Amino acid sequence: MPELPEVETIRRGLEARLLGQRVARAEARRANLRIALPDRFAERLQGRRFERFERRGKYILAYLDDGAVLIIHLGMSGRFTLDDSGRTPDGPHDHVVFFMANGTIATYTDPRRFGLITLCSETEVETHRLLANMGPDPLGNAFNGPFLAARLAGKRSPIKAALLDQKIVAGLGNIYVCEALYHARISPKRSAHTVQGGRAERLTAAIREVLDKALRAGGSSLRDYVQASGEMGYFQHQFTVYGREGEACPECDCGKSIIRITQSGRSTFYCARRQR
Repeated sequence: MPELPEVETIRRGLEARLLGQRVARAEARRANLRIALPDRFAERLQGRRFERFERRGKYILAYLDDGAVLIIHLGMSGRFTLDDSGRTPDGPHDHVVFFMANGTIATYTDPRRFGLITLCSETEVETHRLLANMGPDPLGNAFNGPFLAARLAGKRSPIKAALLDQKIVAGLGNIYVCEALYHARISPKRSAHTVQGGRAERLTAAIREVLDKALRAGGSSLRDYVQASGEMGYFQHQFTVYGREGEACPECDCGKSIIRITQSGRSTFYCARRQR
């Protein structure tokens, strides 16, 4: 599933090409993705102009000039591509297409259809059921050591599971949590409530560092992810632990190799000697 750096990279790509542009027409080639598309979806978008693009966790918000907001989640395999060739997309999984007045064609493709696109009014964004209970963005000013420590207090789940809870912090996924815990020297099995003080400070700093590096690299190209430009991301070449089972621990001389365990049905990669 695309995580925060991938979603933010796509948001920036859409903003660079679509901001201020008007939708000449839209096509909804099926009635639903993960959830049903709104009634009269294509009709409601015709003639609308994109006024700004935001991100909330793993959601992209596209604000329109009539006060409506597109809420977009990429799911497991969703992606946007932008094309100026004039060729009408005809792929079997090209489910939603925006034909812009300036000639750009923005296509939402989703083979697994776990993504979603819906509409709400700008006044409903903060209370919308998809967004209302989300934690702070890990790249925002509200996310710091004391804040994270307070959110983790009393939580007996493993720290990795806690960080994947979008109500605690929004946008983190399996890959970047593994990477951040490694850099913070914290075991993914450690009980979340024990991540306080210096541990919480190290962890928030590591989360920011890993996300910043991934953004500079354009995200990680695993399976279906590409940027809105069609280019692949490159952060997967910088992974320290994710997917590196059996390899030597890359940043210390502990003499141990990276191991893989399963937590809540997901693979976790870490160094048992370095991470405590």
